[in-house]
Amino acid sequence: MTRALDAQRRAPVSGETRSCVVFLHGYGANAADLIGLADPLGEHMPDTLFISPDAPEECAGAPMGRQWFPIPWIDGSSEEESKLGLDRAAADLDAFLDGVMVDEDLLPEQVMVLGFSQGTMMALHAVPRREDAVAGIVAFSGRLLEPELLADETQSRPPVLLIHGDADDVVPPQSLPQAAEALQEAGWKEVYAHVMKGTGHGIAPDGLSVALAFMRDRLGLS
Repeated sequence: MTRALDAQRRAPVSGETRSCVVFLHGYGANAADLIGLADPLGEHMPDTLFISPDAPEECAGAPMGRQWFPIPWIDGSSEEESKLGLDRAAADLDAFLDGVMVDEDLLPEQVMVLGFSQGTMMALHAVPRREDAVAGIVAFSGRLLEPELLADETQSRPPVLLIHGDADDVVPPQSLPQAAEALQEAGWKEVYAHVMKGTGHGIAPDGLSVALAFMRDRLGLS
């Protein structure tokens, strides 16, 4: 049984929903962490609804925050607990995305998923295992989990934009080329990358600008 995810929302600037961006926050954060991106993005995506769900679990490593799944080297959980958490959270996210599309009367190609850190791990894991491809995945500062399973378990191959800071001391910058290689080996035709120079574990203005251009293009807004 899946868990319902609470979410914060920002309505389209125009008042009419023709597309949606779903934000997936990082480990120890919550829905509020990324929903503020709706302000700079919304003026360039006026018909877009922005939704940011809370991850389903309280975070052992950051008691005020949330987590999608446990991280053994941070919270002392086992690899088995982490894997079970990942699979359960993927089912939760799957149900959440289905619900957004039904509630907002949107097709998969009208929905974009933007993740940061652990949220990127969720996006790159769960979204390709959905039958119908979304418009795209924007993957900030994360990594691709279980790359060895990707080719066999992939059901759709939406365009992917990988963005990472070259000074990231939380998730190594080499996670970007590793993810790109694994995606291409699993049959992806559209994998793009942007390196944020001098940026640590965060979202810099240049990265957000590249993400905006990608989302506008893939959602047919440009």
